[in-house]
Amino acid sequence: MTVHDLPSTFRPAQRIGAIGVSEILKIGAVAQRLKREGRPVIVLGAGEPDFDTPDHVKEAAERAIRAGQTKYTILDGTMELKAAIADKFRRENGVDYASDEITAGAGAKQVIHNAFMATLSAGDEVILTAPYWTSYADMVKIADGTPVDVPCRAENGFRLDAADLERAITPRTRWLLLNSPSNPTGAAYSAAQLRPILDVLLRHPHVWLMADDIYEHLTYDGMHFVTAAAMEPRLKSRTLTVNGVSKAYAMTGWRVGYGGGPRELIAAMAVVQSQSTTNPCSVSQAAAIAALSGPQEVLAERRAAFQRRRDLVVDALNAIEGVTCRRPEGAFYTFASCAGLIGRRTHGGMQIGSDSDFCRYLLEQHDVAVVPGSCFGLAPYFRLSYATSEQNLREALGRIAKACRELS
Repeated sequence: MTVHDLPSTFRPAQRIGAIGVSEILKIGAVAQRLKREGRPVIVLGAGEPDFDTPDHVKEAAERAIRAGQTKYTILDGTMELKAAIADKFRRENGVDYASDEITAGAGAKQVIHNAFMATLSAGDEVILTAPYWTSYADMVKIADGTPVDVPCRAENGFRLDAADLERAITPRTRWLLLNSPSNPTGAAYSAAQLRPILDVLLRHPHVWLMADDIYEHLTYDGMHFVTAAAMEPRLKSRTLTVNGVSKAYAMTGWRVGYGGGPRELIAAMAVVQSQSTTNPCSVSQAAAIAALSGPQEVLAERRAAFQRRRDLVVDALNAIEGVTCRRPEGAFYTFASCAGLIGRRTHGGMQIGSDSDFCRYLLEQHDVAVVPGSCFGLAPYFRLSYATSEQNLREALGRIAKACRELS
């Protein structure tokens, strides 16, 4: 046997050794396998609108292809896209960004990743408001940072308490990441609720703010969305405002996100992007321009549809004994407590010992896929995405109610 015949063992980099594929994607994969086997699974796990991309956006992409706009573009977005983003920030948020204060990447997720890679060193801390989107903590870890979870209690509407934020800040704190409206809870901050958070940050000039505004256009009951950089100009020089076209315009697969922030940060993020994806897809950039600059009536129409679905889901969940659910202010998720079901048993004798057990029970025995709250840093809850048809929601909610009744 030669040295070339010896078996080799794959050794992953330490930075990803403790990080796995998103639990949401795993649940989705199991659900899809069951569907292929003929099971009537309803998947309520994905954060993806069921609506189609607006026609005028698709037509803009077609024109770009025919015009030969299929080459490399400027690293972090064409000047035309940056102009559309700048206009959007002024028009909708009341905040001004120059072209060199704007970046565009392959989704808002890449923008966040670029920011962490550009700013974090080993031991730097990022405060996350638990429950939070599962990818946040892993992106911090990949960048050698340390995620610091600050629990946001249900009695406070799953919003961050300013006193808890103050206690979590240390000399190593680099960022606070604030997502409003929130994935997974749908919690959103009014100006009055955001004010104490911003006041804490003003007292700690070494802490930067990352405002993930991706669900900005999905707020309900007349709630007015506010973003930090506009509300507190003194924080603008250390705030990265992140957004994208995925949720509002149903463009998840187009992969265009953007951010506005101080030019030194944007330049550092460009270095990271230059060594990964380079520019976002040229055709997708043309589509994003049309989305941001074209007719906006579709936003109100879809927001109204999501609000109807929210009310349907919340009312049905609260009618189930053992389940409680607050009415979220935004996004397209409910985050319901299943604490009243913990300790009960299925017909087969399996004990529901956690929210993960409950979600596995729903999927394996009742063909409904939802995500346990423990994936987001807070248990015992489950996240249900109502980004699907009312018909699907009614059927799924009926199955969930039946599943809970069958527990003893």
